[in-house]
Amino acid sequence: MVITDFLERNARLYGLETALVELSPSEERDQAVTWREASLIESAQPDAPYRRAMSWKDFDRRANRFANLLLSRGVDRGAKVGILMMNCLEWLPVYFGILKAGCIAVPLNFRYSSEEIKYCLELADVEVLVFGPEFVGRMDAIAGSLPQVRMMFFVGRGAPAYAEDCIRLMNFCSSSAPPVALEETDHAAIYFSSGTTGFPKAILHNHRALVSSCETEQRHHGQTREDVFLCIPPLYHTGAKMHWFGSLLSGSRAVLLRGVKPEWILRAVTEEKCTIVWLLVPWAQDLLDAIDGGKIDLSSYLLDQWRLMHIGAQPVPPSLIKRWRQVFPHHQYDTNYGLSESIGPGCVHLGVENIHKVGAIGKPGYHWEARIVDEQWNEAPQGEIGELAVRGPGVMLCYYKNQEATDEILRDGWLYTGDMARMDEDGFIFLVDRKKDVVISGGENIYPVQIEDFLRKFDKIKDAAVIGLPEPRLGEIAAAIVELKEGEACTEEEINSFCRELPRYKRPRRVIFDKVPRNPTGKIEKPALREKYCRGRLVEAQISG
Repeated sequence: MVITDFLERNARLYGLETALVELSPSEERDQAVTWREASLIESAQPDAPYRRAMSWKDFDRRANRFANLLLSRGVDRGAKVGILMMNCLEWLPVYFGILKAGCIAVPLNFRYSSEEIKYCLELADVEVLVFGPEFVGRMDAIAGSLPQVRMMFFVGRGAPAYAEDCIRLMNFCSSSAPPVALEETDHAAIYFSSGTTGFPKAILHNHRALVSSCETEQRHHGQTREDVFLCIPPLYHTGAKMHWFGSLLSGSRAVLLRGVKPEWILRAVTEEKCTIVWLLVPWAQDLLDAIDGGKIDLSSYLLDQWRLMHIGAQPVPPSLIKRWRQVFPHHQYDTNYGLSESIGPGCVHLGVENIHKVGAIGKPGYHWEARIVDEQWNEAPQGEIGELAVRGPGVMLCYYKNQEATDEILRDGWLYTGDMARMDEDGFIFLVDRKKDVVISGGENIYPVQIEDFLRKFDKIKDAAVIGLPEPRLGEIAAAIVELKEGEACTEEEINSFCRELPRYKRPRRVIFDKVPRNPTGKIEKPALREKYCRGRLVEAQISG
């Protein structure tokens, strides 16, 4: 079985039912409509400019049209086709069209600069690029310097001179399935690592990995055809797409929300009757802060059908989930751990039945194995910190065109994640930190995540990040970058006083009040913080040394 089989089955069985909804909220609409009143009307409002919808039958037909467009242009089986678009109704049909043509989909991060786009297109040998209107400026700067990209398609109005109108061309193509036979071992997609430790690497997966992620997600969260999944994170990332794969497998509706304001999230849940919402840590924090601050009145929304909130993509502070459960006591909660190298979330999974283990990332997911290993890759004793390794059907084939990097993390089918973790007596795995983020101060290993979780318990702190700063005598010291909640004032002395509950060696030696930068998938951008705060101190330390 290949991933496109599920789409064709849904088109056949549930053809006229809604597959995808795109919501584009705006400040103007906020002032023009009361969403609670709107939700009492049938949610299908085809004339509403902020809402577009697509049936399973239309979804499959559009994917077929794009596949046939590629084939009509002589795009060969196995060619790499890039996608550079914001979340929209066209995104997934393009993705599935690429796969139906026997090509390899290459989603690109919407935050990439022109040079980063160029770097990734070259790295992945992309021959065809599909892009949206938000990227015209960035593409203008590099369009003439991409000799390997022989074709560009534009999704939107007013295509630039170097690209063709994708939607217009698709209208001339057949909506029947293309005559391409696919196998589960065929290459399907290249995803890029998040780049938080340097230039992104190209991660190659086959159809078997994509199918396994469908099965894992649906097994973990029990999606049925009655569920409605609210998808907010970017579809270029494995996390968003593989959580949506649960909807694909169950033939249920999904809503793509273009915006992350707390009130927009609640309005989408209300209007579209969403039952499952996947949030990143910052969005969950913002939503709770808006409720606590009186900016949001929950009685203005219809939320009784919302059954599950789950979080992934980064360590989840237990204090955040405690707050969430106080505000939404009827919600099931879950967290999933994964990497793009493991086809996204689910290789380790907490499970809604294990709320008593909040703080853990869980146990091996459906069809997955996990272990904690020492520096020699031997099994670490229970309770000791080591590197987390996982094995399962979603492990990447390789880093494309980078055998050396592949060999560093793949051994005998095991993927060595670079995450430091420990396993408790019940077999639950707790993340400690990224291997490369460990701060070594005076010979002691300091794991920043532990300090960050502690700092977030302080009621004035919205977010925190801990990095190592060069120091002549100790080698490094732990520095806490602290982002305060809106309207709060705080001093370094208050933070230091709060941290006295920590062992002395774990207490931050420096407190910096600043915004904590996070990438689109919610991970703290520690390289950016090190670049900002370490450069001068490194020179200083070298001079002192």
